[in-house]
Amino acid sequence: MTSTLSSGPAFKAADLGTLAVIAWSGEHADGEGDIPFLLAYSMGDSPAGPEAAEAAVRGLLETNGLTVGDTVHDASSHPSFPVSLLVEAGQAVVTMPLLNAQCPVPPEWLEAAEARKSAYFVFTTRVWPTATPGSPVTEGELKEFVGAEETLTAAAHCLLPIRRVRA
Repeated sequence: MTSTLSSGPAFKAADLGTLAVIAWSGEHADGEGDIPFLLAYSMGDSPAGPEAAEAAVRGLLETNGLTVGDTVHDASSHPSFPVSLLVEAGQAVVTMPLLNAQCPVPPEWLEAAEARKSAYFVFTTRVWPTATPGSPVTEGELKEFVGAEETLTAAAHCLLPIRRVRA
């Protein structure tokens, strides 16, 4: 199946493969305490292979108006931004047209999110086949993948305000 939106390139949704999201928090260069991070990636396990998964993720990002590289999209200054983040019951839910992803978040992530009122979201086109959803990833593995220049330059970067369910 090919998914298209009139404002962006075509991509095959089936080529995305297994998509996963990992949450962690850590120091930020601004010196104002920890910042909550979310990383989305494909495992590259689509029937068409890892290269097709990378292309499909890039197509998904571009279809939604997100640039890959070093630009940081600040959703708080764009009311119609295509990506949103809901945090509720220890879960982070990232929503964008054609995609919803949910992941559990640790208590320190929730604390950082509460303090910052936003999270830094990275959606990389670089596949990570060894980080299987539901299996633990060590801090070293995470730092190695996320800290790699090829991961960061092949990613869309977004600062997303935290939204909550209203009672």
